[in-house]
Amino acid sequence: MTAPILEARGITKSYGHVRSLQGADISVDRGEVVALIGDNGAGKSTLTKILSGALKPDGGEIRVDGVPVTFDSPVAARRHGIETVYQDLSLALDLNPIQNLFLGRELPAKGLLGRLGFLDRAAMRQAGEEAFRSLSVRIPDMRGAVANFSGGQRQGVAVARALMWAKRLVFMDEPTAALGVAQTRNVLDLIRRVRDSGVSVVLISHSMPDVLAVSDRIVVLRHGRRVATFDAKRVTSDELVGAMTGTLELSGAA
Repeated sequence: MTAPILEARGITKSYGHVRSLQGADISVDRGEVVALIGDNGAGKSTLTKILSGALKPDGGEIRVDGVPVTFDSPVAARRHGIETVYQDLSLALDLNPIQNLFLGRELPAKGLLGRLGFLDRAAMRQAGEEAFRSLSVRIPDMRGAVANFSGGQRQGVAVARALMWAKRLVFMDEPTAALGVAQTRNVLDLIRRVRDSGVSVVLISHSMPDVLAVSDRIVVLRHGRRVATFDAKRVTSDELVGAMTGTLELSGAA
C-alpha cells in the first residue's frame, strides 16, 4: 500500500495555557482534495501553519511519503514540494503576474550576465505564461500590476505561483472568501485542475457548499483533534456542521 504523500500524527501545539492542538491527525494521498474544516478555534490555522513550516509543533510526527521529516521553516516544506496559498494571497501588488510567480526565485541570465545579477526575463515570462495557460487562468495584462486585478484574478496568480513550485501538495486557506459567485466558480474549477495535474490540495474553508463541491475527503477538527473523516460524496452539509459542533453521532464517520 502506497504511503500518503503527507501525514501528520498526534500533532500538539500550545500557546501558554491554551492548547490549540491536542493530538491532531491528517493524511493526504496523491491527486486528491482534502478539506480541513472546523469551527473557529478548532485548530485549522495552527495545523496548516505547522504543516507548511510556518510554526513548529510541540509534539507529534510529520511524514512525507512515509518518511519522518522536520519542517523548521516554510523553505523546508517547499523543499518537499509543499506550497501554501494564504488567505491574504501574499502577493506583491505593485509587481506584475510574472514577477509575482518568480518572487524570491528569479532565474539568473546565463553566463557572465547572470553572475553580474541580470535576470533571464524571457525565460521567466515563457514559463509563467505556460503556468497560467496550463491552469486556464486568464490574465488581463501580463505587464500590469496585480493591484489592478480582480479578487479572482489575484487568486489565480497566487495558485499558479504555488503550483509552479509545488511537487506534492498545495494548502489553500479560504480561497473563495469575499469572492462573488462567478469568481468562486472559477476558483473551484482551478482547484479541480490543480488536482487533475497530480498535485494534491488541502482546502481550508468555512463554506460547506465549496467543500462538498470539490473535496474527495473531509477532515473535521474540534478542540484541536480530528474527530471525523468523511467521504465527500456520502455526507451532507448538516452532518458536517453536526460533526464540527459536536451534535452529530460520529460512529458512522470514517
